[in-house]
Amino acid sequence: MHKRSWRHVKLQYQQRARKLWSVHPIIYNLLKDADSPIVSRNFILSYITETRRHLNRISQQIRPLEFNLQNQCLLILRNIISVRSERISKFSLIRLLWGLAHENENIIPPDINDGFFDEMHHLFLGTLGKSGIYDHESYPEFADIHGREASVILSRQLDQIAERSQNTIQRYPSGLESNIIQNRLKNRRRILTRLGGSERDWKDYMWHLKHVIRTSDDLARLVEITEDEKNAIDRARQARLPFGITPYYASLMDEKPHRRRDHAVRAQVIPPMDYVNTMIANRAGDASSFDFMLEHDTSPIDLITRRYPHIVILKPYNTCAQICVYCQRNWEINDVLTPGAMAGKEKINRAVAWIRDHRAITEVLVTGGDPLIMKDDPVKNILAKLADIGHVERIRIGSRTPVVLPQRITDGLIDTISAFHVPGRREITLVTHFEHPYEVTPESMEAVQKFRRTGMSVYNQGVFTIENSRRFEAVALRKTLRMIGVDLYYTFNMKGKEETNKYRAPLARLQQEISEESRLMPGLIRTDEPVYNVPGLGKNYIRAQQDHSLLTILPDGRRVYEFHPWMKKLALVETYIDTDVSISKYLKELKNRGENPEDYKTIWYYF
Repeated sequence: MHKRSWRHVKLQYQQRARKLWSVHPIIYNLLKDADSPIVSRNFILSYITETRRHLNRISQQIRPLEFNLQNQCLLILRNIISVRSERISKFSLIRLLWGLAHENENIIPPDINDGFFDEMHHLFLGTLGKSGIYDHESYPEFADIHGREASVILSRQLDQIAERSQNTIQRYPSGLESNIIQNRLKNRRRILTRLGGSERDWKDYMWHLKHVIRTSDDLARLVEITEDEKNAIDRARQARLPFGITPYYASLMDEKPHRRRDHAVRAQVIPPMDYVNTMIANRAGDASSFDFMLEHDTSPIDLITRRYPHIVILKPYNTCAQICVYCQRNWEINDVLTPGAMAGKEKINRAVAWIRDHRAITEVLVTGGDPLIMKDDPVKNILAKLADIGHVERIRIGSRTPVVLPQRITDGLIDTISAFHVPGRREITLVTHFEHPYEVTPESMEAVQKFRRTGMSVYNQGVFTIENSRRFEAVALRKTLRMIGVDLYYTFNMKGKEETNKYRAPLARLQQEISEESRLMPGLIRTDEPVYNVPGLGKNYIRAQQDHSLLTILPDGRRVYEFHPWMKKLALVETYIDTDVSISKYLKELKNRGENPEDYKTIWYYF
């Protein structure tokens, strides 16, 4: 770093540090009085112990919620300056705080920024019982009233809460709204004209597969794209990175590239340049370096992945009708509709035989790639092989086809699949991946209903990203999905894959969404389980701190978490360490998108 830029950084951190110390002068004095980071840690730990002891003596004088939050923040501070956290995260927060207090430039890293100071500012306020969350709150009118009078007042308050949430939900239109349907009819006509197709062609999934959009020029013929979008697509194609969009999915994009409504649709399939550059930079190494979920380490035989006692993944088909940028298996797929993507007969037979030999397995998830892009006969062949295994009680099909190409869900395909759905003996279910209410259309609803009319269930697994993380945006998706017959299954916290960092929302934002938005909805609209998928081990619940813990806060404001594997009480396994994205940086991005960061102010207190 040049001297001038370092002086600029130094001036900034000194100003922020002074503001930080003004929030909590006691901690500042403890740091200043210590002649080393180790001594300062002991001072602060003693202070925390004494403060908690004092709080427990006077707890009746403090509002219970503020007391709980203050106590939690003290425990978090204790944990993130602990020797254990320092050892696991390989970063010493207490050393940085000590260096800031002593203005020791040899300790303060050049990458320190507002994100770090924002985190510590809110944490210090929390430890003092000054979070501000409850400053403008008063106990409800009905607190000291009973009977009918209390219930009337409560009902009025609930009406107000419902109205505020509903007003926010309405900001996110679904593809079922009449004006959106009309706009997409225009899109369809424009696309058909430019591709030389007819209305009959539009209903034929094979026509869509023959006209998959593979270049920026192809896409620009159908919708307007920005220069950044064009450059990213071109660079991806030059590097032979997978890219493809069905004409149907392109019709879900607004013609103009403003991304005000279709942001999640475009982001799903148009790669950002930093994604492209990271993929290219890492391609020189072993392809398995992209295997974030460590599928190579959990694959006892080709085509099989096993992380749980009773279910396995079977991957017979290694391509899709289009490419989702932040797909978990983007490193495995060479391109959209790659020839030869279907596994060979012998390889499939060996995988099925392996399942037959393992009687503990009662459920098989058939995924890929997208297995429903196969022709009907291969689908039938694989389902028949699995149905012939006596101990397989459920076959789950993982497919995004109802979202990206609902025309593929033909009556013939439904007849093929439903023939293996035998209530009381064997269940066939579909697990799909809607990410935003703007993806839900009359066509996708009909595809879902075709499964439902045969008695098969349809579930959704969503990924919580920057594109669906605004206030009540995920709720809008859940409400819409329930109305078309999709049950809610999982919401995945975005994985820490380097190439898709641009899409990530902080873990704290998902926790906030669960507690403050999803929780307001009726039970059937909030039945999905928020999870973090631990590489090599599987899904980790994130509702409770017994399943994860905050280890430290890095100089650039990113939190480091320790995730506890699902089997931790059953077997000795390692925990998993992950570095999150900065809350401060995330809120700045939301502000750029028109959000008011003040609406998200409680995010700092989800750990």
